[in-house]
Amino acid sequence: MPERKSPEELLDEIMTGDQPYARDAYVFVSESLGYTVQQTGRAGHVSGRQLCEGLAEYALTQFGLLARSVLESWGIRSSEDIGEIVFRMVEVGLLRKTEDDRREDFAGALDFDEVFDRGFQLHLASGEEHDERGGQA
Repeated sequence: MPERKSPEELLDEIMTGDQPYARDAYVFVSESLGYTVQQTGRAGHVSGRQLCEGLAEYALTQFGLLARSVLESWGIRSSEDIGEIVFRMVEVGLLRKTEDDRREDFAGALDFDEVFDRGFQLHLASGEEHDERGGQA
């Protein structure tokens, strides 16, 4: 019976060769999966869209206004990148998928501009109180 590899060894296996993503990207996607499962209250599987939304929420709680910059420094620039990371982890056995899970599930699942740029600005603007003349109270 072959010896079972540790998560660190499996991650080392992913990191060999041409790699567009930093090691921290894989760790963060894995942490985001745990966060998303906890937030949804579901045991186990979440959809690609749910993971992308959970990752965005987790990134904003961890890094605030720097969330997009941190993710981009690791190579994560789109929901498709999140899907690619997930499926690379599936290929080495770090994650499992169902028969229905596909890379395409991640295509367009998250609008980075909306979530990390405009969405954050809108949230900040909605927190300001204005008097009747349009100035800040």
